[in-house]
Amino acid sequence: MKVLETISGFAGRNFAIFVIAAAIIAFLVPDLFLPFGAFITILLGIVMFGMGLTLKPVDFKLVFTNPIPVITGVLLQYTVMPLTAFVIATLLQLPAELAAGLVLLGCVPGGTASNVMVYLARGNVALSVAMTSISTLFAPIATPAILLLLAGQWLPVDAKSMFMSIVQVIIIPIALGLIVQRFLPGLVQKSVAVVPLISVIAILIIVMAVTAANAGNVASAGFIVFIAVFLHNSAGLLFGYLLARAFGLKENDRRAISLEVGMQNSGLGVALATAHFSPLAALPSVWGAIWHNISGPILATIWSKKDVSEAEPTVPADAVAK
Repeated sequence: MKVLETISGFAGRNFAIFVIAAAIIAFLVPDLFLPFGAFITILLGIVMFGMGLTLKPVDFKLVFTNPIPVITGVLLQYTVMPLTAFVIATLLQLPAELAAGLVLLGCVPGGTASNVMVYLARGNVALSVAMTSISTLFAPIATPAILLLLAGQWLPVDAKSMFMSIVQVIIIPIALGLIVQRFLPGLVQKSVAVVPLISVIAILIIVMAVTAANAGNVASAGFIVFIAVFLHNSAGLLFGYLLARAFGLKENDRRAISLEVGMQNSGLGVALATAHFSPLAALPSVWGAIWHNISGPILATIWSKKDVSEAEPTVPADAVAK
């Protein structure tokens, strides 16, 4: 078990490298990974089941004890990311499938990897976990509704069908994970350290499956999609921080909201795009899975070298005296 824990930790720390390697391999030999496309929904369900195994009541405590940062963060999650995706897709004049795919990436909840990044960045981890949990629970309603509003001009959006898909692939697996955790705590305690490894493997397979399905499109549209995802992620990280600051939140809250808003659940984006649009529409989420796990660690590393108190605005001594 200790060997598996070590491997799991290594996989989590080097996730971005593994994602890049997986995408390159699938691009070079796509035929080998095309069959995995049929298992994308199941694989994402496994990832969400793992999230359910690790969720605890204390993760929701902040919602009741200090709700303002949580509410602010979730609102920014479901406004900044969809709107900036829409603006970027319009300005870059992306083809319909790619435009809808980018907006879909902006409409999904925050990814669980952001929690680790917030910890490394000396941010408010409790806030990050609460935001991930709440935004994920809101996803069945928020994601289809916002997507219909913003992306309906490019592709038909079946909001009801997407609602059911999100319930099946997120809510039910998370609920099952919580049930197992409740009735088999000993088993969960022994296996919880391996959960990140299983999640990493599942997401890598998803990335390879979608990259293989888009092997022909990556060469022609890959660069413009990367630019779109880069701008989208940068906007989320920047506006998440600045707006949290404008709302008067503390520095560790700002860092948590910035990373939480900027890092999306790309796996869900891939699954929904593949099921409801096309493999091409899933390409922005594939790039998101790669880039978010590069930009997140970079920003977390920068912030980790700067103490939270150093970033807080200081009040001049003479102002205090007055």
